[in-house]
Amino acid sequence: MSIIELDGPPELGPLYRRAAIRALPRIGLVPGTERRPPIEVLPDVELVLRGVEVSRSWLADYDRVCGFRLTDRLPVTFPHVLATPLAMRLMTGADFPYPVVGLVHIANRITATRPLDASERLDLSVRAVDLRPHERGKQFDVVAVASVDGVEVWRDVSTYLRRGRSSGAGGGAAARDVPPPAAATWKVPARVGVDYARVSGDRNPIHTSRLGARLFGFPRPIAHGMWSKARCLAALDGRLPDAYTVEVAFKRPILLPGTVAFSATPGETFALHDPKSGAPHLIGTMS
Repeated sequence: MSIIELDGPPELGPLYRRAAIRALPRIGLVPGTERRPPIEVLPDVELVLRGVEVSRSWLADYDRVCGFRLTDRLPVTFPHVLATPLAMRLMTGADFPYPVVGLVHIANRITATRPLDASERLDLSVRAVDLRPHERGKQFDVVAVASVDGVEVWRDVSTYLRRGRSSGAGGGAAARDVPPPAAATWKVPARVGVDYARVSGDRNPIHTSRLGARLFGFPRPIAHGMWSKARCLAALDGRLPDAYTVEVAFKRPILLPGTVAFSATPGETFALHDPKSGAPHLIGTMS
């Protein structure tokens, strides 16, 4: 594996423009030519950015958008946004086999070994691994790691789906989830997509634009999966241990604006469901 040390966080604006270009229909840039089919191999590279500092105002803005209390302690989901520019740099590279726009974020697992404070400087690394079959195409993981003084303190594994021909994996349709009793019902305003895009850097148009959402089959913008995970953890704030693993599966998108039902079993599971149909939006576990 080759390791690329970055001097600073990549600028997201040019990366999203590159992602948008790659998402255009598969025609060549020169008339009469076509793009070659992608070689479906993940790049054997790790991007590293050292000494990342956390802006207190940025952290406070993130806390407000996601519902956390305003403190200097980093929510366990916050380093994910610090790693977003590295992940975008990796996935918009010429050697990455799939366009970023169109990938579906289907799961996320975060392990924190201890609390993190905004005063700490983090070393971040990001790589893509484990391209494998999925019943609806192919999936792979983007692994982000945060270290302090050479010791790993946080690890994030985001699983993405590249839709395609069914691989035959997965064993057919899953059984319907039975929703647990709701502890709360939340109204999710339309502005959540734009607000979370601002604090996270994830400006995928399916979250911020009605037209962008329609291009990908949604009647209106959808909430970011990582916002929904963060919002659930904010609801459990004060009940979370110092070190734990929290894993979620993103089931169905939350259309904006919308209403969701939140439920939780202390120390074990939590979920977001449609309050009328019971259809799950997110299923989470903690250990």
